[in-house]
Amino acid sequence: MYKRPFIEAFEETPMLVAVLTYVGYGVLTLFGYLRDFLRYWKIEKCHHVTDREEQLDFVPLYQDFENFYTRNLYMRIRDNWNRPICSIPGPKIDLMERVSHDYNWTFKYTGKVIKDVINLGSYNYLGYAQNTGPIIEAAAQVILQYGTGVCSTRQEMGNLDKHEELERLVARFLGVESAMTYGMGFATNSMNIPALVSKGCLILSDELNHASLVLGARLSGATIRIFKHNNMQSLEKLLKDAIVYGQPRTHRPWKKILIVVEGVYSMEGSIVRLPEVIALKKKYKSYLYLDEAHSIGALGPSGRGVVDYFGLKPDDVDVMMGTFTKSFGGCGGYIGGKKELIDYLRVHSHSAVYAAPLSPPVVQQVITAMKFIMGEDGTTIGKQRIQQLSENIKYFRRSLKEMGFIIYGNEDSPIVPLMLYMPAKIGAFGRELLKKNIAVVVVGFPATPIIESRARMCLSAVHTKEMLDIALKEVNEVGDLLQIKYSRHRLVPLLDRPFDETTYEETED
Repeated sequence: MYKRPFIEAFEETPMLVAVLTYVGYGVLTLFGYLRDFLRYWKIEKCHHVTDREEQLDFVPLYQDFENFYTRNLYMRIRDNWNRPICSIPGPKIDLMERVSHDYNWTFKYTGKVIKDVINLGSYNYLGYAQNTGPIIEAAAQVILQYGTGVCSTRQEMGNLDKHEELERLVARFLGVESAMTYGMGFATNSMNIPALVSKGCLILSDELNHASLVLGARLSGATIRIFKHNNMQSLEKLLKDAIVYGQPRTHRPWKKILIVVEGVYSMEGSIVRLPEVIALKKKYKSYLYLDEAHSIGALGPSGRGVVDYFGLKPDDVDVMMGTFTKSFGGCGGYIGGKKELIDYLRVHSHSAVYAAPLSPPVVQQVITAMKFIMGEDGTTIGKQRIQQLSENIKYFRRSLKEMGFIIYGNEDSPIVPLMLYMPAKIGAFGRELLKKNIAVVVVGFPATPIIESRARMCLSAVHTKEMLDIALKEVNEVGDLLQIKYSRHRLVPLLDRPFDETTYEETED
């Protein structure tokens, strides 16, 4: 089914690291309960974590453990998130400096700006989030004609000719009959899945699907069953059981069976095994919903996503969803497919009927960027950026593996998760790299499994080799400092092996 090698790595967590990670969370939890006890008896005075007197008679707004986790674990490393930037999310960014004098409960801004921080955190895959050049000039020109917003829904007075132009372009770009755009990527999933399935239908969802897909599935009222990530045996078993046994209790046939997957999984850097999913979909006469938020523009020889990456036909995917927030430097999302599907969604999708559409300058931003990718601007800039992104991905991933880090995901994925595991090292990794002018996103529980905390780095076509070399040098130094080179498999350096051969050397534990 695959015309090229499909290589993904998910190296198992070393036993000692897993044990120490659990011990670390256990110690933090014990000290959290101790501190809560001291706060209760007014021994430890921290006004930020106690309810005001006038609030004591109210029912708690949040669950107790959620509050406990926020107070005693998240607050220790809260300084790694919500950092305000004051520049475009390009290859380098400027950060506002801030300090905390109460252990991250509040922050004060010093008035200083940290300049030229190498940005390894934004989804600016093709570098089109920029403030100079023909794309931004076209968007600025549209503001003069249309303004910045339409102040209505598409079905009332908010349907512009620009929206129609973008939808025709998206359909042509994807190779489908028709397409529809939405003002918000998250709502594209959460509001359209309920329009497609309902009670009496079955959703088969990958266990690592995005929160927007999970919310949409829950809002639909359909029965949801989870299959193991990218595990075709698990998916096929659920499909067989669904057809053999039907609905619970009544055993009537399901009205619809919808398989929901992503193109690139944003926390694992994994690419869906789409040829096998499509084969199962056809075999068991079900439907396929594909979320290409992180793959459109970033995968495939022509940037048309995971369908293009595997050389498949767009007709084989029933619902093609994607966003403009990553590779196109805009916002919002789209759904593409057969004309009957799109006509149905125009009437029944809450995101289409009740929500505001895309802003005119954002529409123009996406149109111009998409034409660049398609080569319709008369240049090869778009194709060059797709190739440069692919080269950056391979170089960066290979270099990190050679250093001894555990790196998750597919070798062609623009998302590079570097495993940290221990709770103390989540905050330390982000802080130490920021000192060296490198910005990364660190992620921990509950966004990841409790023993799989990680730093998630995203690559861009506008990262130069010099930038990547600087970032790799600093990551290597911080890795040695924090002792997070956990991999038991070391890649042989590139100069010591043939170019397209992957060799592993076993190292002593």
